[in-house]
Amino acid sequence: MNAMTFAEHAATLQAAYQALLETEPKLRARERAARLNVSEAELIAAQCGVTASPLTGTAQEIFRELPTLGSVMVLSRNDWCVHERHGEYEQVDAEKGIGLVLGKDLDLRMFFSMWKTQFAVLEGERRSVQFFDGAGVAIHKVYLTEHSNVAAFDALIAKFGNGEATWPQTAAYPVDETPSQAQDTAALRAAWLALTDTHGFFPMLRKHNVSRLGALQAAGNDLAQSVAIDATEIMLQAAAASELAIMCFVGNRGIVQIHSGPVQKLVRTGPWYNVLDPKFNLHLNTEAIASCWVVNKPTSDGWVTSLEVYAANGELIVQFFGVRKPGVPELPEWRALMESLCSTPLAK
Repeated sequence: MNAMTFAEHAATLQAAYQALLETEPKLRARERAARLNVSEAELIAAQCGVTASPLTGTAQEIFRELPTLGSVMVLSRNDWCVHERHGEYEQVDAEKGIGLVLGKDLDLRMFFSMWKTQFAVLEGERRSVQFFDGAGVAIHKVYLTEHSNVAAFDALIAKFGNGEATWPQTAAYPVDETPSQAQDTAALRAAWLALTDTHGFFPMLRKHNVSRLGALQAAGNDLAQSVAIDATEIMLQAAAASELAIMCFVGNRGIVQIHSGPVQKLVRTGPWYNVLDPKFNLHLNTEAIASCWVVNKPTSDGWVTSLEVYAANGELIVQFFGVRKPGVPELPEWRALMESLCSTPLAK
C-alpha cells in the first residue's frame, strides 16, 4: 500500500472516529472499533486519538525488553472481561511459541503464534506498548505508571520503532467448529477421573474432540455443576469478607493473565462488576454471562475446584481458583466456598 493510500485510509477513519467521540465519548477502544466496523489495530495505525509508532521485530523480542520498564500496569481482556495488574516483568521466558512471565505480581502465559502487530502508543501523557492478533484485536497492553522507567520506554522505541507505517492486514478467525457434545460420555468421564494435573484438561478435550463447555455438560454433576448466574459475585463477596486468596484467570487467543491474592474493594457500575484494588482491577460484564459452573478435577494433590464463567457463544469469560501451588492441596476454605454454591455434592 502506497503512502497516499495509507493517508487516505487514516484520514477517513480519523473523521469517523471524531464524529463517534462527539456522540459517545466514554466508549472503550474496543467498543469504538466495533462501532466503526474496523479493528482496534486499525484505529491505532490511523492515529485515532493517539500517536502511535509501529514496532518491528517479533513480540518475543519486544517482550524480552519489557523488564527494563520497571513497574507497569498490564492489561489483557476478552469481549466480556478486563484484567489489569500492576507489577514488574521479572522472569520472562519468550524464546519460543509459548512464553511465560513469572514474578511477585505478574503471571502471564503467552501464545505467540497469535501475535501479529505491535505499537508504541502515546495517548496524551499516557505511554503504552500494545500487541494485536491477526484479526486486529488487542491481546495485551503494557501501560507506564508514575513508577515506570520512561527512558527505557524511549529506548524501546528507538530500538524497535523504525518500521514503516503500513495498514494492518487483518482477517477474521474462522469459527471454532469443535463439537459441543461429547461423542462418548462414558469415555470422557473416565478420562476426566484419570486426570492427575489440571494442565491435562485441555489435552483431554482435544483427544475427545469436544468443546470445554460441552465437556462440562457431559461430565456429571459431581465433576461439573451448573450454578447460579450470580455465582461470581457471591464468590467474590465471600472471598473479600474472609480475606481468602484467590486466583483469577482472564484470557484471549494470545494470552492468559492471572491474579493471585485476596480481593477487597468490590463495586458495581451498571452491567460491570468490578474489583478495584491497588494492584488488581477486574471488570466483568455480568450481562454477558450465560452460565456459571463449579468444575471439579482430580490431581495428584487431591481434588481441585474452579468457578468458570461462560458467554452465550460458549467461550470462557473468566476462571477462578483458590490460591495454590503444584504439590500443595487446595485451600479447604476455597473448597467449602465452591461446595456452598452447589445444589448436589461434588466428587471427593
